[in-house]
Amino acid sequence: MDALTPPLDPALWRPALEQAQRYADAARAPSTRRAYISDWRQFSCWCTARQTSPLPADPRLVALYLSDEAARGLAPATLGRRLAAIGLAHRRAGCMPPHLAEGGALLLEVLTGIRRSWRQAPQRKVAADADVLRDLLRALPEQGLKNFRNRAVLAFGMAGAFRRSELAALRMEQLTREPRGMRVRFGVTKTDQEAKGTVIAIPDGRRIRPIALLETWLQAAKISEGFVFRRVVAGHATDAPMSDRAVARIVQRAAKAAGYDPARFGGHSLRAGFITASARAGASIFQMKDVSRHKSTDVLAAYVREEGLFEQHAGEAFL
Repeated sequence: MDALTPPLDPALWRPALEQAQRYADAARAPSTRRAYISDWRQFSCWCTARQTSPLPADPRLVALYLSDEAARGLAPATLGRRLAAIGLAHRRAGCMPPHLAEGGALLLEVLTGIRRSWRQAPQRKVAADADVLRDLLRALPEQGLKNFRNRAVLAFGMAGAFRRSELAALRMEQLTREPRGMRVRFGVTKTDQEAKGTVIAIPDGRRIRPIALLETWLQAAKISEGFVFRRVVAGHATDAPMSDRAVARIVQRAAKAAGYDPARFGGHSLRAGFITASARAGASIFQMKDVSRHKSTDVLAAYVREEGLFEQHAGEAFL
């Protein structure tokens, strides 16, 4: 029985249950839901290979699973998400999540130990700052519908410090053209779960010219409503949006074409590129946050510190 099912005839409650389930799903971003589905599938396969049931799972079994995955090299953040996915699957099935069940303290201790033992430095993707982005744009042909789209993805994505999922989900209704650039309105985002909404401004620009590149794509693809960045099939723009993974592939292919190591680039390179370039230009953390929409300033402060390591260095006067 589903955790939301009331103790009456389920058929009488089906419409209400389906609506409640949609609201429950909306509590998490689509990318998070997809990750949870994948995580639960991974755990289920692991259990099947050991001839045991994944539901309900004994906390000791989950502790062994996390230990096994940590030994394979999975990062603590990934393991924490997998534990959250396992817990969610249990709650939806009306079962106690393993970490809250009797013996769950041991499971949490194992996860804490994994985190303390993790010594690998964070593998940050290379930031596609203004200089790198111009290299990427120069490396792409200027003609062709798919090239129009890819160049717009790179320029507009960096200019708005977009997450790749935001670029894939961007719709024309969110855009408002103004004399000096474009306003982009966001509703539910990773840092705006209550859907209060926020607006950022993207200037026309004089070097990268993100708005001009976006408008070239929109005009060529004849897009006036719906998704902004779409799949291109046989030289024509479809109604379907491109995936967030496609955004990462565009960045990597452009990086390779420009002579960079594509493995060091990804979808996050555009967002990191805006923050890095802003820090280098002397923008304040609060100015960056107006565009990047970070909930915390800690991440932004780290970029500022990294860019200013050699500025006003304590040893500058005597080294």
